[in-house]
Amino acid sequence: MMKGNDFKRWRKGLDLSQKDAADALGLKRRVVQYYEKGERGGGKPVKIPRTVRLACYAITTGVADYEGPDNKKPDKAKKSKKADSRENGHDALDGEKRDDKKTKKKKKDKAE
Repeated sequence: MMKGNDFKRWRKGLDLSQKDAADALGLKRRVVQYYEKGERGGGKPVKIPRTVRLACYAITTGVADYEGPDNKKPDKAKKSKKADSRENGHDALDGEKRDDKKTKKKKKDKAE
């Protein structure tokens, strides 16, 4: 887990001011100060959230922004059975569960 001194070392290693680091991470400068100090006013401890830690890693590796996954459609041959059944308006697993329930009900009705 990243501690305050690790956060400060990350920032200085990239030669960023507190303001520049805050801008890069989408934070207020004051929050960067809290992270570096490890506490807020009154000695209340401050944890560096996973999202911020991951953003630090992304910035370190040169990722400035993320646009989301590629919107390429998968080949029909590569689709899973579940994905294919969703296109037909039902979930293959749900269908199997329903069949099991129907079979159990029929067996129960026959026994009575």
